[in-house]
Amino acid sequence: MAKNQQKRIGSVQKKILLLLLGGVVLGLSSSPARYFHTLKKLRSEWRNINRRALNQAIRALYKSKLVETKSGKNGVLTLILSKDGNRVALSYNLETMQLKKPAKWDHRWRIVMFDVPEPLKKVRESLRYHLKNLGFLELQKSVFVHPFPCEKEIEYVIEFYNARRHVRFITAEQIDNEIHLKKHFDLF
Repeated sequence: MAKNQQKRIGSVQKKILLLLLGGVVLGLSSSPARYFHTLKKLRSEWRNINRRALNQAIRALYKSKLVETKSGKNGVLTLILSKDGNRVALSYNLETMQLKKPAKWDHRWRIVMFDVPEPLKKVRESLRYHLKNLGFLELQKSVFVHPFPCEKEIEYVIEFYNARRHVRFITAEQIDNEIHLKKHFDLF
């Protein structure tokens, strides 16, 4: 699939691809703990999808050839990931997502700040976990910094957790403790 087609995939479509991939993971899971963890995530994501947006996203995914239909014996149509759909779903896998280090640093800092209310504590902890997993350094509680481009990845994490209203993304050219940060990220 061409790169420009991949950019047109909306957040609901990404969630659908991940839900379909989750079904594959459930089928391949040999660990009961992993099985129930995946099932719990799938259930919560399914509840967050607007039904009208869901129908539009499924039609768009079908047109883009990221999903295929499979007819069952009882006449029920089932959506399954196509080869391209599986590749795209895996490229958005939160557990394996990594930031690429460019050949030359652009001397800009990427700062992610969030203020997630207490009732959404699990979302807050998930954001913190994923930012650390991506290599961000925690400057303060709920303020993280990274030297390399990561807007798309952060956008995806924000959309995945439906946390847009609680998260800010800033690109800065200077931070007062920059020497410490450069040393941490080995930028000298």
